[in-house]
Amino acid sequence: MFGNIEKKTGVKMEEVLKLAKSLRHADFQDEKTVREVIKKVSALANKPVSKQKEDMLVKTIINGKVPKDFSSLEKMLKKKKK
Repeated sequence: MFGNIEKKTGVKMEEVLKLAKSLRHADFQDEKTVREVIKKVSALANKPVSKQKEDMLVKTIINGKVPKDFSSLEKMLKKKKK
């Protein structure tokens, strides 16, 4: 399973687990923390996040409107692109 994820994303599971561990006690109501997390994930995935998308993600996360699964997150991001 992890091998498939690594192949699809190009991100080593070791790095994903390290990031997840660092987020265990993160305060997702704090804007600075949320922005740092977005930047870490963006760098890890080697996918730049525009300022506009970062602002949208921060607002969504701080307001507790985080999708519960990846397909919902993907739909939300695609909807915001338009």
